[in-house]
Amino acid sequence: MPKPTRVALLDLGEMYAKEYQLFWQVPSEARATLPAYGVVIDHQDGLFLYDTGPDIPLYRKTFGEEMTFATQAPTQTLHAQLGLLGLAPEDISHVINSHYHLDHCGGNKHCHNAKTICHACELEALVSPQPFEAFAYADRTFLPKLEGEPTPDMYTPYFETLRGDQEIALGLHLFETPGHTAGHYSLMVRLPGRRPMLFTGDACYAKRGLDMMAMPTAHVDPVKGYRSLERLKDLAEQHDAELFFSHDSESYSGYLKAPAWYV
Repeated sequence: MPKPTRVALLDLGEMYAKEYQLFWQVPSEARATLPAYGVVIDHQDGLFLYDTGPDIPLYRKTFGEEMTFATQAPTQTLHAQLGLLGLAPEDISHVINSHYHLDHCGGNKHCHNAKTICHACELEALVSPQPFEAFAYADRTFLPKLEGEPTPDMYTPYFETLRGDQEIALGLHLFETPGHTAGHYSLMVRLPGRRPMLFTGDACYAKRGLDMMAMPTAHVDPVKGYRSLERLKDLAEQHDAELFFSHDSESYSGYLKAPAWYV
């Protein structure tokens, strides 16, 4: 019998923003809390981790010591959260990043034994970001020394770059959802005892964004971003999947967190 897949959510801190930053063209100055979390998938083919949260010291270095829009308690570090599951970063076999904005890859550098999986376009954006994206792509701590443009296989076996939709292991599906960034991937996980879990990543911050069809204000292509919102709706319907949003404090309050598992 194959090992049944299970999923745990790691609570990796909080960020703070105005609502107009969450929802493009929604003129709200209300302050919103944005949870940050990672997704552990315990699978017969390895221990996968989708997104690794922020590195708060790097935030302060990037934006200044007075930075107050991201916090992470000692209990919310990657090490502490994995410890709730009896795991350590060294146990992770594969790190999957939805994209390389610094609040989603801050723990990558701690997963010393993992292969890192990302979209080829996302690695290219990290190496050579547009000027308006430079702050968002400030975390390069997990990369080797780079010379020139990346090629799709230059980091194998530690990096694997992909294009298109991919089933990277049985029941683990990556879906292209660009717009927020050029190489954004959402993740769907099939479990034996419940509906599939579809993690939107930053293609959609919150359920309200999907209800309004409002993508995040931070984006590189609004047309692709809007189509990705449509695609997330279609994927959820097609696979009868439950949507899990990246930065939705209201939805997040109802999610199970480590040490609990979805099975």
